[in-house]
Amino acid sequence: MKKIGFLSFGHWSNHPAYKTRSASDTLLQSIDLAVAAEEIGMDGAYFRVHHFTAQLASPFPLLSAIGAKTNKIEIGTGVIDMRYENPLYMVEDAGAADLISGGRLQLGISRGSPEQVIDGWRYFGYEPAAGETDAEMGRHKALQFLEKLKGVGFARPNPYPMFPNPPGLLRLEPHSAGLRERIWWGAASNATAIWAAEKGMHLQSSTLKFDESGKPFHVQQAEQIRLYKEAWKKAGHTREPRVSVSRSVFALTTDQDRYLFGQESNRVDSFGYIEKDKRAVFGRSYAGEPDQLIRELAQDEAIQEADTVLLTIPNTLGVEYNVHVLSSILKHVAPGLGWR
Repeated sequence: MKKIGFLSFGHWSNHPAYKTRSASDTLLQSIDLAVAAEEIGMDGAYFRVHHFTAQLASPFPLLSAIGAKTNKIEIGTGVIDMRYENPLYMVEDAGAADLISGGRLQLGISRGSPEQVIDGWRYFGYEPAAGETDAEMGRHKALQFLEKLKGVGFARPNPYPMFPNPPGLLRLEPHSAGLRERIWWGAASNATAIWAAEKGMHLQSSTLKFDESGKPFHVQQAEQIRLYKEAWKKAGHTREPRVSVSRSVFALTTDQDRYLFGQESNRVDSFGYIEKDKRAVFGRSYAGEPDQLIRELAQDEAIQEADTVLLTIPNTLGVEYNVHVLSSILKHVAPGLGWR
């Protein structure tokens, strides 16, 4: 058994083929898709976060709205770029969204990926400390976020407050107990996966990672997950770690499916550069008849190591078609793999 969620990039554009012509379309359809996904038996609704582009950005209003309209489905991000965040304000936002959802947030955070603008976090008012890289700044903010999520008081109270204070140092409110244990780190390398384990975060591994051996993508990702699990055990955490992997998977069950994604059926891994001097390996897409998908996905070593699979979706094709895409996996593929 595996948890199965969807991961939306939240694109929109005034394109005649798109169902998402505006930011409003994307936001409202994201809510509707999460509601529909819960109804068909999906386990998670996850969203990418990007800035300075026509995609979903500040996630907490959306997560809160989904939390208010659903009852069971996990709600998360994949991932929030911590270089852009105020960790303390984020604690308040996340706490509120988690309480609205009844404790269903699964927040994926990271140091971020290449963005649409140069050093976009500078426009948000953030600068790395002297001698610190932007990646180190992102990890430092992540640790601040984790620490303040614990709900331990740290701020000295005003002796003449507007409202009566409880005794002792004050914490951020609203506090959501248990959210600290539902934070995930998006890792592109083996080293940051190990770091995430040491810090007690779950692991999100996407459809790409830095190439560290030249091996096929799923093999490198499986090795990353095993290193993460070993580091988690060595750190002595008492709770179980969770691991998600993202995949683009399309079951070709209709003529529309074959028209839209039939060309994906023979895709293979690719290698390239997403950052200067950092070679990456990009995982293949999966598209085919259900029996073919079952055979191919059964050979994916990283999926075998993960407890959660996030299916990337073409959100611009609208709610109805994406419900069909997800339903096809649940009905025709997941049972044959033992995911259901």
